[in-house]
Amino acid sequence: MIDFKKINPAIAYLNSLSALINHNVVNLASESQDFTPHKKLIKAATQSLERNHLSDDPNGYLPLREKISKFIQKEYTYTFNPEEEITITAGTSQAIATAISAFVSEGDEVILFEPAFYNYDMMVIANGGRPVYIQMKQPDFRLDWADVQKVITNRTKMIIVNSPHYPTGSIITAGDLERLAKIVNGTKIIILSDESFHQIVFEGYEHQSIARFPKLAERSIIVSSFDKALHIEGWKIGYCLAPAKISSDFRRFQYLQTSPVNTPFQIALAEFLTEPEIHADVIKTFQTKRDIIVNGLKHSKFKISPAKGTYFQILNYADISEEKDIDFCNHLSDHYKIAVMPLSFFFHDLIDLRCIRICFAKSDETLHKAVEILNQL
Repeated sequence: MIDFKKINPAIAYLNSLSALINHNVVNLASESQDFTPHKKLIKAATQSLERNHLSDDPNGYLPLREKISKFIQKEYTYTFNPEEEITITAGTSQAIATAISAFVSEGDEVILFEPAFYNYDMMVIANGGRPVYIQMKQPDFRLDWADVQKVITNRTKMIIVNSPHYPTGSIITAGDLERLAKIVNGTKIIILSDESFHQIVFEGYEHQSIARFPKLAERSIIVSSFDKALHIEGWKIGYCLAPAKISSDFRRFQYLQTSPVNTPFQIALAEFLTEPEIHADVIKTFQTKRDIIVNGLKHSKFKISPAKGTYFQILNYADISEEKDIDFCNHLSDHYKIAVMPLSFFFHDLIDLRCIRICFAKSDETLHKAVEILNQL
């Protein structure tokens, strides 16, 4: 039976914030972006809806799969066959849930790294599996592969990795994936790689996709989307990349869960992905916003390791307060009119590291106001 001791506090906390937004609370807890899609993408979507496409391909609009195949080949050199190895999904959360449902059964063990996205372990437990938790190392939330080696057993079915990392903004290196390849060599372990923020990486770092490593790609499920970079999260269009045999099993489960996926918006996205400038300013925009926070708080008492990707930043407040993170966050919303997220909500046992998470996908005005408030602490 699923234990909701972790997810319930997070839901309750976010619900409580919704009542505060009308009281001039600066909301950096919400993950919603303050941006709208490109005008050309909106136009393509409008035209697609007016044409009332009725395509019902359960695996996704083929021209979109072909565009994704070309994008992946250009970025990472690995080629996925758009007909057999790419599946359009209803966002990345659904893709993750489907992948776990398709391959994890009663008694299987799944290794995952915390802090982590809520649905990883919930889906493992729902399918009868046992999550095996490994805590990432502070202060930069790196992976320790010696810890992974220690917990692998003959029941290990899957390892879930996530980079750029939700919720800390850390990234996996090429060295990390080389170590992972050695660890799973000679086993039947499947890798599930959540690469939802693949286009948002800072400081000139390259996103190290599983697709850069052929030996890993041959045994992995990669889930991702364009929604973070194109500001279309509400569209719920993601994709799954996997070898044909794995894709076949994935597709059988997806067909039972959701099929087909939002065809008019798939068509609009396929048409828009021909635009050469679509990603040109994404990294610059989000890095500038991150720097408003990082530079604005450099003389504060927060300990900060700048996020290397995503649009989330972790702030350690250990030198400011001894309160538990949920109490600290409640204090901020009640007395300073700013909402942030306790990092403990991303641990199955609510580990308290005296850290908070903020979302900086907001307007510059909002971020400057947040800096002004946080510098008062």
